[in-house]
Amino acid sequence: MNAPFNPSLIPSAPKLSSYPKYWAECFGTAPFLPMSRAEMEKLGWDSCDIIIVTGDAYVDHPSFGMAIIGRLLESQGFRVGIIAQPDWQSADPFKVLGKPNLFFGVAAGNMDSMINRYTADRKIRRDDAYTPGGEGGKRPDRCSLVYAQRCKEAYSDVPIVMGGIEASLRRIAHYDYWQDKVRRSILIDAKADILLYGNAERAVIEIAHRLARGEKVQDITDIRGTAFVRRQPAPGFVELDSTSVDTPGTIDPPINPYLTPDEQAEQQGSSCQATQAESDNAPKETVVTVALTPKKRLERDTTVIRLPSYEEVKRDPVLYAHANRVLHLETNPGNARALVQRHGEGASIRDVWLNPPAVPLATEEMDYVYDLPYARAPHPVYGDAKIPAWDMIRFSVNIMRGCFGGCTFCSITEHEGRIIQNRSSNSIIREIEEIRDKVPGFTGVISDLGGPTANMYRIACKSKEIEAHCRKPSCVYPDICPNLNTDHTPLIQLYRRARALPGIKKILIGSGLRYDLAIKAPAYIKELVTHHVGGYLKIAPEHTEGGPLSKMMKPGMGAYDRFKQLFDQYSKEAGKEQYLIPYFIAAHPGTSDEDMMNLAIWLKKNGFRADQVQTFYPSPMATATAMYHTNKNPLRKVTRTSETVDIVRGEKRRRLHKAFLRYHDPNNWPLLREALKKMGRADLIGNGKHHLIPSYQPQTDGSYQSPRRKNSSTAVARNPRDFSTPEKPRRGTILTQHTGLPPRAGVQTGAKRSGTSAVTRSKTSKPRAR
Repeated sequence: MNAPFNPSLIPSAPKLSSYPKYWAECFGTAPFLPMSRAEMEKLGWDSCDIIIVTGDAYVDHPSFGMAIIGRLLESQGFRVGIIAQPDWQSADPFKVLGKPNLFFGVAAGNMDSMINRYTADRKIRRDDAYTPGGEGGKRPDRCSLVYAQRCKEAYSDVPIVMGGIEASLRRIAHYDYWQDKVRRSILIDAKADILLYGNAERAVIEIAHRLARGEKVQDITDIRGTAFVRRQPAPGFVELDSTSVDTPGTIDPPINPYLTPDEQAEQQGSSCQATQAESDNAPKETVVTVALTPKKRLERDTTVIRLPSYEEVKRDPVLYAHANRVLHLETNPGNARALVQRHGEGASIRDVWLNPPAVPLATEEMDYVYDLPYARAPHPVYGDAKIPAWDMIRFSVNIMRGCFGGCTFCSITEHEGRIIQNRSSNSIIREIEEIRDKVPGFTGVISDLGGPTANMYRIACKSKEIEAHCRKPSCVYPDICPNLNTDHTPLIQLYRRARALPGIKKILIGSGLRYDLAIKAPAYIKELVTHHVGGYLKIAPEHTEGGPLSKMMKPGMGAYDRFKQLFDQYSKEAGKEQYLIPYFIAAHPGTSDEDMMNLAIWLKKNGFRADQVQTFYPSPMATATAMYHTNKNPLRKVTRTSETVDIVRGEKRRRLHKAFLRYHDPNNWPLLREALKKMGRADLIGNGKHHLIPSYQPQTDGSYQSPRRKNSSTAVARNPRDFSTPEKPRRGTILTQHTGLPPRAGVQTGAKRSGTSAVTRSKTSKPRAR
C-alpha cells in the first residue's frame, strides 16, 4: 500500500489546524454563512471580518468553493459573510453586508465564467447549472475581474484577495480564446492586491491571520501559491532568464530600420569590420580548449525565473509557447522556482510575481477540510428553487484531489497539481453516513465515490524523494512510469467498507476512469464491474489515432482494448449487461481530417453513435491551448524551426471534425460527402455496411426513400432520427466532452467536482479521467 503524502520532502508548512483562533471564535458556528444584515444581527455580529463574493449560488456543501473556504475561515475564528451572484451593474450590491474588517475574497465560482457562458463555438449558453432554476446570465463575463473592480469601488481601502479556477488559469499573460488575443495577467486588469492559485487553503488561512495581526497586504509576498505585483526587484533573489532554463532558439531583437549597418552592429556590441586576426585566421580551422568551471548551484528558494514579458509573448507566438513550457516545468511544489513576468513599458512597468505552488495537503488536513460543519444544502434564501449542480452532487463524495495524467487539454493539473491528496477512509465513511442520515431525499444510493479521476486514490510515486524532484508532465504518458505504484488495494477496501454500511443499497462510480491505470490492477476492474457500475461506465480514449493522441498525452487504443476485454469478461461473470461509454474530442490540435475520418470508421465498426459531441475548447493556460494559439508543441523544446502542429481553425473545418463524430446524422452527410471526395475517399460513400455514409439524402420533410426501393410501390419511409443513439445501444454510446475543464454539472454525463482553490474551489463537476 502507498504511504500517504508526506510533505517533509518538500518545503514545510504549518498544519491548517495549528493556528491560534481569532478572537471572534466566541460567536460560534453559523447554521449558514450569512447573506444579509438580518442574518448577521441574528448571529450577534456587528460586522464581517471577511466577505466572499462568488459567481455561484451559495450551497453549503464541500463541493462548492465558497462553502469550503468560508467554513475553513470560520473554523479559524473569523466571521465570514457571502455575497452570491450580485448585480454587477453598480457597487451598491457589494455593500449589502457592510465593510469587511480584513478583506474581500473574490471568485467567479466553481467554473470559469467564460466556459460557463459560451460554447466551444462561442455561442451563448441558455443555462447555468450553478444558478437557481438553471437560469443563465446571472454573472458577467470574466466574472472575478468585474467583481474585484466593484469591490474596490465599494470600499477602496479594503484588500482584494482573488482566487478560484478563473483567476488561477489567468495568473500570467494568457491566450483568450473568446477575444482571440493574448491578455494580461488578471491581476493587472482586476487591480486585486493578491491572487491565490491552485488549492489555496494554506494561503487563505495565513493571509487572514497576518492581516488580522495588522500586516499590510502589500507586505505579504512570501506565501506559496500566491501571485502579486512588484514594482521593484526582490531583494536577495537571483534572477534567471527563462531562455537559460529552456532555450527557445535564437531570438533576434527588433532592428531599428533607421540605423546604418555599422550603427546596428555597434548597438549590439560588435563591428561590421573584420579584425586583422580574423582575416588572418579565416581560412584555417582551429581547435580551442576551454577550461570548464563548475556552475554554482543556485538555491531554489532565492531563485526567480524571468519569463518573456507580456508584450513579447503577445507579439511572438514562439515566446508564448516557450513561456507556457517553462511555467509547466515549474509546477512541482518540491522543485518549483518563483516566476516573474513584466507587464508594461517605460514608467508603467510592473512585474507579476508568482511564488512556487502551495504544499499539498496531508491526509489529516484533507480530513480537517471535509469534516467541517457543512449544512449540506443550498442557503434558505433560495427556497424551493432547483440548483442543477447541487442536485447532481448531493449524494456523491469526493475522496481525493489532483491528477497526474497531465492531459494537455485539461486544466486540472495546472490548478490542483499532480500530487494526489487523499482523504482517510474514516473521513469518507463519516460523510457517507452523514448523507444517509441528514440529506433529504436520500434513497440509499451514493452516486459517486471519486474525484478528478475515479481510480487515483492513494496512488503515488514509490519514492517521495523522486516525486519531490520530478519534472515529468505526466506519470502515465507515454507509458506508466515504473516509479508509480499502481496498487488499487486501498480503493478496493474503501469500496467494500462503504457498501457494507447499513442503509447503503448501492455505491456507483460516476467519475471518469483512467483505464490505462486500471488494467494494471485486474482485481480492481473485477470489483468495479461486479458491484459499482450502473449499466454504463465512462472512460476517455479521446481519439484512436496516434497524431492527436501524442498532442493530448493520452495512451493508444491498445490499453482501451485490454480494458474492454476485462470489462466484458467480468461483466459476463457477474451476469450483468453493461456498456462502456468512451468519450472523444473533435478538432483537438494535431488532428488532421484523415484522423477524424479514421475515428469515424472505428466508431461505425464498433457500433458507436455519438449522442452529444463538442469540439476542443481552448481554456486559458492549458498546453493544448498554447498549441492552438502558436502552432507549436510546448511538450518539446520550442524553437523557430521546431515541430509545427496542425490546428483546426475556422467554422467549417471545426464543423467537419464534429460531423465525423456524428457520422450517422443525416444533417452531416452533405458536408461529409464533400470532404470525403476531396480527401480521395469517395469509396466510403455508399449504401453498404462497409460504407461510412449513404449516397442518398433524406427528403426535406424528415423522411427518405432507400435508393434500393425508389422504384418500388412498397418503398418504406424512414425518419432520420432513426439514426440517433438507440435507447440501449448494441455496444454502448458515447457522449463527447469538449474541453480541458470538467463537464458542466447538470448538462453532461459524468459531472462532479474536484479540489479547492483560493477563494473558491475549482469546480463542482467531477471530470472524467484524463
